[in-house]
Amino acid sequence: MPSMTTPDRTRTPLPGISSRAYEHPADRSALVAMRSLTGFDSVLKRTSGLFSERRLRLMFLASAVRTSETQFRGLYDMGRDSAYILDLARIPEVYVQQDPKVYAMAIGFDEPFIVVSTGCLDLLDEEELRFVIGHETAHILSGHAVYGTMLQILTRLATRVAWIPLGYIGLRVIVAALEEWARKAEMSADRGGLLAGQDPEAALRALMKLAGGSRLHEMNIEAFLDQAREYDTAGDVRDGLLKVLNLLGTTHPFAVTRVAELDRWRRSGDYDRILTGDYPRRTDDHNAKISDEVKAAAASYRESWSQSQDPFIGVLRDVAEGAVNAGERIFNRFSRREN
Repeated sequence: MPSMTTPDRTRTPLPGISSRAYEHPADRSALVAMRSLTGFDSVLKRTSGLFSERRLRLMFLASAVRTSETQFRGLYDMGRDSAYILDLARIPEVYVQQDPKVYAMAIGFDEPFIVVSTGCLDLLDEEELRFVIGHETAHILSGHAVYGTMLQILTRLATRVAWIPLGYIGLRVIVAALEEWARKAEMSADRGGLLAGQDPEAALRALMKLAGGSRLHEMNIEAFLDQAREYDTAGDVRDGLLKVLNLLGTTHPFAVTRVAELDRWRRSGDYDRILTGDYPRRTDDHNAKISDEVKAAAASYRESWSQSQDPFIGVLRDVAEGAVNAGERIFNRFSRREN
């Protein structure tokens, strides 16, 4: 096994890459819309409180281990490399927290940092960890923390007004929409993690281990992809409804879905195209149009519906198509007013 203190191979840097290069269309349309609202980020930061970010940083500084050239050097190098490849202006700090649970997260607005559990370190090998650090770095580049905070605020608010039926129902609709966005944001970060690590097999292994644990010799990527296809096609309309209900309250897609989606994106050619330098630049982000991104999101959903063999999706396809068309019309009107 190569030393964790030095990169085992050269990876392709992506200077000036825009997060739009890897974001899922449904994630990207929401982000472009939110970024177009002048002052939105500032208002949300004040709402959530800058002191909470300071408090969290102090808490991890006191209770976790901050990686450096003398502490968890391999993880420190991965954070540095991911920031270099995705061209972040600032290298995020990486903390290791003692916890047998497997997780990693990006925290903060102004100076985001990454936290990795010891459970994650114990579960994953070097290249799989590099994918995870890249995943969290992609969250930072996309600014997902800002919008994830909005989801947390609304979720807490929904529980406080649960005794008001209409108010609760209205908030739950908004929260459900934000949860759908959050799941797509995770798919975006998976793509960003793959771009940072540039090892497709390691990325798929890491996601598979989230489902099956450390016994990699007992698992097989192709069999797991077959399992994903079976999940998509299995059962009748009732099972399709249960799949939807199982997602309520979740902000992460299921492991089989993440593996299948990342593998599909890699095979689509987008991954190789980005590595050759064919990707949108941050300098052009201000030219991104809401209407174009909404159309791309609608096309993405239509494509997923057409490819899905889920009987429940077939039943809802016409209804969903009508909702997407209505959404496109609304955003087109909004876009004309903005122009």
